[in-house]
Amino acid sequence: MSVLFPTAMIFNTFSYYVLFLLPAAGLFKLAPIGWRPWVLTLSACFFYLYFSMHGFGGVAGAFCLSIFLWESLFSRLYRPAALVCLVGVAQSVVLLVVFKYWNYLTGLVWSGALSNPWHWSGAFLPLGISFFTFEFIHYAFDRYRGKTSAGTVSEYLAFIMFFPTMVAGPIKRYEDFLPKLRAAEATLADLQVGVTRILVGLVKKFAIADLMTAFTNHLNAADIVRADRRVLPVWLLAYGIKIYFDFAGYSDIAIGSARLFGIRVPENFDWPYFRANISDFWRNWHISLSQWLFDYVFIPLGGSRVTRLRNYSNLIVTMLVSGVWHGAGT
Repeated sequence: MSVLFPTAMIFNTFSYYVLFLLPAAGLFKLAPIGWRPWVLTLSACFFYLYFSMHGFGGVAGAFCLSIFLWESLFSRLYRPAALVCLVGVAQSVVLLVVFKYWNYLTGLVWSGALSNPWHWSGAFLPLGISFFTFEFIHYAFDRYRGKTSAGTVSEYLAFIMFFPTMVAGPIKRYEDFLPKLRAAEATLADLQVGVTRILVGLVKKFAIADLMTAFTNHLNAADIVRADRRVLPVWLLAYGIKIYFDFAGYSDIAIGSARLFGIRVPENFDWPYFRANISDFWRNWHISLSQWLFDYVFIPLGGSRVTRLRNYSNLIVTMLVSGVWHGAGT
């Protein structure tokens, strides 16, 4: 997500619903089945350009997506164990690291200088790069392993650029998304569920998360400890509520938006604070990210069916990848 233009400023804007979500859902409903993936792709292009006009994030994002485009042109030619699949994975990792860590790494080089001449403004970070790169890595890696079909170019692009999930997830899987795209037909029940989820997400964001944000921003954890340690648990509770309802609210809006197209995307939060232990908590917190890390990092490293020492190292590497994905400023 862009630092200067966070996801909240997209899902909470009138223009998101009036200019993009409702027109795109209507066009998708009216379009012939074969044209529907192109409707999603073109809508996503306009969406990305509109919400990236604040700076160079749109240019950087277009650069990333144009590099991914060459993969899509060859997507129907992919074969299991094809080198081009691994090249796609590598280029995605490089782009993600470069855009999210450029300022941090160059800052280490120029740490003694008054200013970093290579510093990029926060607006240069491509919108949604964390999410669409992870989806692309999944697609290319599963093509390499022969676990998913190539699909058509339009279906591939619709998967990568599905704008309700592009900027804040949930992280989709191609083999799960493709049949839903091909069979998508928004019913009255889909519309009711979609609108309800969007409204629930907005309430979580405005009525709860923003209230807790005002409270936690007013207090500083270090000052609380120095002044009155009895206030610290209250601050931690408020911060935990803020984080959960912020993220869960965005996920609700994304899931509800997808339902307006007749497409179901994965759930992302399942009341993690009500779980009995930390293991269950993580399984129900940012579910799509946790499952992605489990399937594409932890399991390829050997999972838990190894020695205890290696199991611990696999867990550490997985958590490290999660930290890298979130960024240096997280």
